[in-house]
Amino acid sequence: MPSGSTRPRVLVTGGAGYIGSHVAGLLSREGFLPVTYDNLSRGHADAVRFGPLVEGDLRDTGKLARTIRAHGPVGVMHFAAYIAVGESVSRPDLYWDNNARGTLSLLDAMASAGGPRALIFSSTAAVYGDPCRVPIPEDHPLAPVSPYGCTKLAMEMAIKDAAAAWGWAATILRYFNAAGADPASGLFERHDPETHLIPLVLRACLDRRRILRVFGTDYPTPDGTCVRDYIHVMDLAEAHVGALRRLLAGEPGGTFNLGTGRGRSVLEVIEAAARVTGRAPRVTFAGRRAGDPPRLVASPRKARALLGFRPTRSSLGAIIGTAAAALSF
Repeated sequence: MPSGSTRPRVLVTGGAGYIGSHVAGLLSREGFLPVTYDNLSRGHADAVRFGPLVEGDLRDTGKLARTIRAHGPVGVMHFAAYIAVGESVSRPDLYWDNNARGTLSLLDAMASAGGPRALIFSSTAAVYGDPCRVPIPEDHPLAPVSPYGCTKLAMEMAIKDAAAAWGWAATILRYFNAAGADPASGLFERHDPETHLIPLVLRACLDRRRILRVFGTDYPTPDGTCVRDYIHVMDLAEAHVGALRRLLAGEPGGTFNLGTGRGRSVLEVIEAAARVTGRAPRVTFAGRRAGDPPRLVASPRKARALLGFRPTRSSLGAIIGTAAAALSF
């Protein structure tokens, strides 16, 4: 650790993004100093409020290694990735270059800089593809149906191989649909373009000129729309910090699902948002979107048992309420 520092540092790749910035905030409150590494292509500099920002591309291995040497982090949390399923279908080249090649660059930089030896990776339920059983356990077959899911699986495999070869401790957190906000810190979800359901629903509730598009009404689900397991971003943040503490204490890594174990359909989310805001959005229906499985619901048993994971903020009303508050309803 650099001289003069009083808090253990954690390198947060993609820390200017939605989940990374929320985790950085919690790291700071828990006694760490988050060092954000982000190229700001899809993140926001004003979301980096809890520690230094190093502006750089993940594929710049030399700059990453210099950043690691300069700050001496005790661990790395890796969030930097493109995440839009639809975009990955139309531009798989972007996803393989940014996500997979970027992760190889990070692993190379960590090795050449001589550490750190603890890595937390932000993975996704998309690695399971169209599940053959629900709720989905961690040992479910891995068969992603989108280039996004394929790149995330490749990133997992590269991390596991590097950890085994070089004696690192790595934890992979496969989470389901991150949502909600931390209004106390002023952080919220703001992708450009926004593709996630809850912020899109809330924007349509706020502005009647907007029309919400629902993709697919003929899925094999109770109301014909996709079912997802929504998890509050601050519950995710707590799981990340807990997983890091576990590695730093010498416990082994592993792969864990982060979800509630309960699925909600698109129409249920729309109805809940209308209740919370008192405003019903205008809705139009379209065909299925490529790469979307009908149901993704977690089995969070392993995370409960080994990480002590307890999602206390993840009721649908609480998620939508905090997201709405962040949008100043």
